[in-house]
Amino acid sequence: MKKTSKNRRETFKRLQKGAQQLLTAPKKTFSKRRRRVQESLTNPSEKTGLPPGSLIHVGDFCQLETAIHSVSYTQETVDQQRIGSPEQLADFADREEVVWITVEGLSDVDLIEKIGIMAGIHPLVIEDILTTHQRPKFEVYDSYLFLVTSNLKAVQHQEKQEMVVEHEQISLLILANAVFVFREKTDDLFQPLVQRIKTQRGKIRSMGSDYLAYALMDILVDQLFHLTDTMDDTVTLLEDRLLFSEPTKDMPITIQQLKREAIFIKKHIVPIKELTGAILRTDSPLIHERTKIYFRDVSDHALRLCEAVESYRELLAGLSSLYISGLSNRMNEVMKVLTLFASVFIPLTFLAGIYGMNFEYMPELHWKWAYPTLWTFFLTIPAGLFWYFRKKKWL
Repeated sequence: MKKTSKNRRETFKRLQKGAQQLLTAPKKTFSKRRRRVQESLTNPSEKTGLPPGSLIHVGDFCQLETAIHSVSYTQETVDQQRIGSPEQLADFADREEVVWITVEGLSDVDLIEKIGIMAGIHPLVIEDILTTHQRPKFEVYDSYLFLVTSNLKAVQHQEKQEMVVEHEQISLLILANAVFVFREKTDDLFQPLVQRIKTQRGKIRSMGSDYLAYALMDILVDQLFHLTDTMDDTVTLLEDRLLFSEPTKDMPITIQQLKREAIFIKKHIVPIKELTGAILRTDSPLIHERTKIYFRDVSDHALRLCEAVESYRELLAGLSSLYISGLSNRMNEVMKVLTLFASVFIPLTFLAGIYGMNFEYMPELHWKWAYPTLWTFFLTIPAGLFWYFRKKKWL
């Protein structure tokens, strides 16, 4: 494992000294530094009027309990534990091993702020971590890299053939020998990576924090492939319903809902391609050249995802046109049948109208075979018309 450079160690020690002073300071120190708001909000617009750097959790999902887990490893050892307080992480900069710290739940603003101060993170970065409606992005700082990405998960309703996309913002802080992951909720998304570290599979135990960041990004991008597979299944089922069965009244609503989900997915996938491109172009010493080839692979996957989502948007636009065309064709078929029936009854109505008149001197009225003859015409004319329509392939 490559050791941290001397200058970087001095930077971390200076950050630790300042962090210890802040952590041991009275609570009023934080309130004097900037306005504190403890309630969680659902929309960023609700922060209007607050000064820059005001720390408040903004998100659709609010996990009340914040859990901290750490995995530290070298080529020979692995240590996984649950962290009870941020003070237990105060020496992370002095460790020789790579440290992976996961914070699950962002409602405890004070706890997130303490972790940020301890790691020497700018207050605006901490604000971006807590505001979970961020666009995926990549920012370079002197002693760390800040990365915001998304975890998108599809929930499919088989009965209604609908798909709803759940969004979770995931923020990464990449330091010389540590990676901080901030999540909104607790699940087993990164558990396969933990198992890889424990079983010493692949290169991860012999690489640095930049490769760990790549492994995390790779899992998130692979999760998006599951999302596009679900989208593909949903669109295919809807297309089969339009082609092989009669359109229903709920289909336009379903198509429009899928269009909105496709736009939402594209809004979070396209910036990932830009994000990985920025990582490949950065000259920060925290991203080694040997790791950039792996981020290039993530960039290729993001490009494939963008193309897939764009194709689904075009398919959905085609399904809308197909639905309208299906309705028009069905209406034309109904109108054709009604027109044919009207054409059959027009001559019958003409005859009935003539002999329904109340004129006294109509010779046919006193003829013995007038009534059977009229019925003969009533039966012959429709039969002749049906034969003509079939010959013209109108029926």
